Amino acid sequence: MKIGLFGGSFDPVHLGHLLVAQAAVEELGLDKLFFIPAAQSPFKPDSKPAPAFERLRLLRLALAGKTNCEIDAQEIQRGGISYTVDTLRDYARKFPGANFFWLIGTDHVAKLNEWREPDELAKLAEFVVIPRPGEAPSDFPAPFRGRALRGFPLAVSSLVIRARLKAGLPIEPLVPSVVAEAIRNNRLYL
Repeated sequence: MKIGLFGGSFDPVHLGHLLVAQAAVEELGLDKLFFIPAAQSPFKPDSKPAPAFERLRLLRLALAGKTNCEIDAQEIQRGGISYTVDTLRDYARKFPGANFFWLIGTDHVAKLNEWREPDELAKLAEFVVIPRPGEAPSDFPAPFRGRALRGFPLAVSSLVIRARLKAGLPIEPLVPSVVAEAIRNNRLYL
């Protein structure tokens, strides 16, 4: 079994996330891809994401009808700082013998040895770099192994979407319409 794991804040989820998910499913031949929203990123200690229930609701709206994608709220349920190694250990227990592919941004590759228990991480999963337009992926530091996705790089980020919302600009081209409507109706990110 091939399982993809896509961690992040998803604050908010956007079309770039969905395109990455589709590329990962197709290119890696995944049986399932889990979106795993973090409670709190260890690399953004001062960041205060939108409330977890709102981020989960937006993910549910964005993934409605996508049978090969699921949401796993374990990091939110654990609370505190979210560490990838804890999540990967949980998946290794739930799916013995499965191959795991953890999706990461290009900017995280050079820092993988700074993640908690890097040797264990490298044993538990293959890391898959999400391409960003104009950025060449870095080589993986030892002991990590990985590859880069080819498809659908999109220059959009949750930071840009939050800034557009604060500036009163439309976000519809960047997020699914149901997500834009939910953000507007709940006055998120203002």
